[in-house]
Amino acid sequence: MPEIADDDPLPEDMLLHGVDAGLLWVAVDEGEGSGPVAYLLAKNLDESHHIEQLTVHPRYARQRIGSRLIDACGEWAMACGFGSLTLTTFRDVPWNAPYYRRIGFVEMPDSQISPALREIVQQEHDARLDRWPRVVVRRMLTR
Repeated sequence: MPEIADDDPLPEDMLLHGVDAGLLWVAVDEGEGSGPVAYLLAKNLDESHHIEQLTVHPRYARQRIGSRLIDACGEWAMACGFGSLTLTTFRDVPWNAPYYRRIGFVEMPDSQISPALREIVQQEHDARLDRWPRVVVRRMLTR
């Protein structure tokens, strides 16, 4: 999937909007060469808190940074009254759907996908992300 690997990072204005809206979580390495090493950008849908992008620098992979960002996002979403986190991802890429299944996400049946989520799926189709199998997943939020 070199077409995906070579994608540009999210535009700065999109990230700044996430900051302004309180919907961007960032993990920082505070050691030598400090700086951001991962981020999670989300958006509020009517029925769920939706993760738009989760990115962890490869040098920091396998340290549970992504799952901790998801947990922090989930805590915030619960405090705001959301009952679930949702996201769309590649079905067969090991660090995508299989990873999310390991941390509590389950594939949503088509009948449960809301109009807002369908719109996101359509946008991904329009961007040709569905050249590879994709899936909508959800993790219910409980205390």
